[in-house]
Amino acid sequence: MAKKHITQTIDDLDGSVIEEGTTLTFSLEGRSYEIDLSVDNAEKLRDAFRPFISAARVIGSAPAMPRRTPRGRAIPTRDLIDVRAWAQKNGYPINDRGRISGTVLAAYDAAH
Repeated sequence: MAKKHITQTIDDLDGSVIEEGTTLTFSLEGRSYEIDLSVDNAEKLRDAFRPFISAARVIGSAPAMPRRTPRGRAIPTRDLIDVRAWAQKNGYPINDRGRISGTVLAAYDAAH
């Protein structure tokens, strides 16, 4: 059995099938956009931006997406010994060691 997969690129502006076109990227007010356009619609977009581009200052290329850095262990902002003592005093079930449940931490934070 043979299969034939057809991929079509659609103009994002008018919905037409693009035989020849391009993907354009642009940024406005800190947000980056990408759009697939036919040759004609790409030229219309460039023409629309042209007067604004000629009056604007160049600040370099669009900022890259921030790189994600691996996170280490979170530094606790509360003394867990105090949290455990508070939880025991206020009737919350808690172990002497191990992870403290989010419910207990939320209650502790709300009380302090």
